[in-house]
Amino acid sequence: MNNGFPSPGVDGAAGPATSAGDLPIAVALSGGVDSATAAALLVEAGHRVVGLTMRLYDARGTTAAVGRCCGPRDIEDARRVAAHLGIPFYVCNYEAEFTARVVDDFVAEYSAGRTPNPCVRCNQHIKFTPLLSRARALGCATLATGHYARIDRGADGVLRLMRARDRKKDQSYFLFNMPAAALPHVRFPLGGMDKDEVRAHARRLGLPNCEKPESQEICFVPDGDYAAFVARKLPAQPGEIVDHDGRVLGGHDGVHGFTVGQRRGIGVAAGDGQPRYVVSVDALTRRVTVGPPEALAHATVELDDVTWAGAAPSAPLRAGVQIRYRHAPAPATVIVEGGRARVTFDAPERAPAPGQAAVFYDDETVLGGGFIAG
Repeated sequence: MNNGFPSPGVDGAAGPATSAGDLPIAVALSGGVDSATAAALLVEAGHRVVGLTMRLYDARGTTAAVGRCCGPRDIEDARRVAAHLGIPFYVCNYEAEFTARVVDDFVAEYSAGRTPNPCVRCNQHIKFTPLLSRARALGCATLATGHYARIDRGADGVLRLMRARDRKKDQSYFLFNMPAAALPHVRFPLGGMDKDEVRAHARRLGLPNCEKPESQEICFVPDGDYAAFVARKLPAQPGEIVDHDGRVLGGHDGVHGFTVGQRRGIGVAAGDGQPRYVVSVDALTRRVTVGPPEALAHATVELDDVTWAGAAPSAPLRAGVQIRYRHAPAPATVIVEGGRARVTFDAPERAPAPGQAAVFYDDETVLGGGFIAG
């Protein structure tokens, strides 16, 4: 049921204005220009809009930071946008949920020698679960966000997550495992625009944050030093840095400071003048193995925690598989093994990092995805 709103269409367009008796649309206001523009365009189109902002973490000490999603400055920016648009505004406290499902997971993954992506977990467990529920509890029909992605209804009538028109800004990679049940109740008004168009709309509509820089950092890491953040949460876990032959090259203070493919900051030299990269991280032995760039090539990766946009395929699936953000999908064959999958690339891929998402695409359509095991 769409409660009188048009179903999300191609490019995630705001759609025509609805009648006064229809339910309002909630917009997740992060404080940034994208979500603000999404809200403003919906208001301009004649929709009744409610602004929701999440308080996710203890942001003391970050008030001067720029571009921190959901920090104190961002909450105030969101409040100013809501006032400018003349819409109701609520701050929703999800600190406990965010700590348990995102921050604790972030620390646990790094301590296990994996490289997590907190934005994926936040979208899965916070934005499109409790925040969507809050929106509906407030009497809203749908939740709109400033994500660059689209939701489209296929010829079979099934709603599917799609890439944004602006491939440079596309965020479908971070959204691949949002609950399928949420799709009918979510809208992405910016999915058919590029960043320049969005910024132009923000200026045209006089939004108070129209010139605000983009957010690039992990929101709950105040200084951008994720390794130091994790170290403060863990006891000391020193270990060895070795080469492929097991020769000890040096030591480290914890495996959380390393990720597969890393070159800078390893702190050892191989003695032959050749560059060395992190090729594996073993949390059990606390060993970090380094090697030459050719050691990073992998033809096959195993995935766990796999989800699908529809039913899991019963036969090997051909898809483009994207193993990191801003990475071009690589042609591959995906074989399903229960809640796991094996991906075999047509040509070896460089540095698939355990813990990172691997997302399956059919051209612009998200088919599913999982997390690289290791």
